[in-house]
Amino acid sequence: MNNRAIIAMSGGVDSSVAAYLTISQGYECVGATMKLFNNEDIGLCREDSCCSFEDTKDAKCVAAKLGMPHYVFNFSDKFESEVIARFIDAYRHGRTPNPCIDCNRYLKFEHLLKRAEELDYDTVVTGHYARIEWDEPRKRFLLKKAVDETKDQSYVLYSMTQDQLAHTKLPLGGLRKTQVREIAKEQGFINADKSESQDICFVQDGDYATFIEQHSDLDNAPGDFIDVHGKKLGTHRGIIHYTIGQRKGLGVAAARPFYVKEIRMLDNTVVLCEQEGLYSKGLSADRINMIATEKLDGPARLQVRTRYHQEEQWATVTQTGADSLDVIFDEPQCAIAPGQAVVLYDGDIVVGGGTIVVSD
Repeated sequence: MNNRAIIAMSGGVDSSVAAYLTISQGYECVGATMKLFNNEDIGLCREDSCCSFEDTKDAKCVAAKLGMPHYVFNFSDKFESEVIARFIDAYRHGRTPNPCIDCNRYLKFEHLLKRAEELDYDTVVTGHYARIEWDEPRKRFLLKKAVDETKDQSYVLYSMTQDQLAHTKLPLGGLRKTQVREIAKEQGFINADKSESQDICFVQDGDYATFIEQHSDLDNAPGDFIDVHGKKLGTHRGIIHYTIGQRKGLGVAAARPFYVKEIRMLDNTVVLCEQEGLYSKGLSADRINMIATEKLDGPARLQVRTRYHQEEQWATVTQTGADSLDVIFDEPQCAIAPGQAVVLYDGDIVVGGGTIVVSD
């Protein structure tokens, strides 16, 4: 380790405080803001989106205050191919993607880490709320939940490899958000009270359907709403307007509420059900990544999340192949969506995770 670090600076308070703490530990640091897209190119004109001129200016201001250089790395082509294209392709196949996971997987902890190595910087530092620790008995790096579980981001970091964990620092994992804000105020950072970005960073006002229509050739023709027995209930506006578990905006008149149970791309239908029909006993996942162990040697009792801020649920997890696993829950779970991540926990330790393929 050469004690030289690149700080991934978004312009927000978290990455700014992460930079301050890393410099305080004696690291030689530079700040780096990743240019992922031009707001005007994808129709954004709001202040709370990332990649804006104001964000870059805030990052430069903090870097200057800390006495370190600041650079802007243009990763827009990679963001287009690794995040936006995957986001659109997921909807093309009736899945519900999580682009934040892909951004971490392919941009921050792949391309940014490669850039750091090219510039002879050994470590990438981010403002994520999670912890990385070396476990001597296992001879492995562990990813753990943040101390502030209300801000914990371990769910979106489950894809990190051992090599990436070895070259990453997460200084905020042991702090609460209130402490981070206080440090920023004490240091006089311009963004100490800056609000956090919301929703998907490249989608305006959460209108992902319009974004997909404007940035792809995806056929979004109307089709049938049907029930679980195949009976037609109405006409939908195009499948990209719907996600598993959705209730609002269906426009189907019925005595009891209907929810989206399944999206069928082949015949352009959306299957609806009453609430009890949303529950699943288990799921299968692929594209798995194991952190706390190289592999699961047999059925394991673990806690599981199938959504970002969901409370963990007890389940039996079996690794069924080098890149697949099955999960059977103790209690059926509601609205499990293919395309989302399933993340496995042993207490505060992230055991691993994968991408949900199907639930049953």
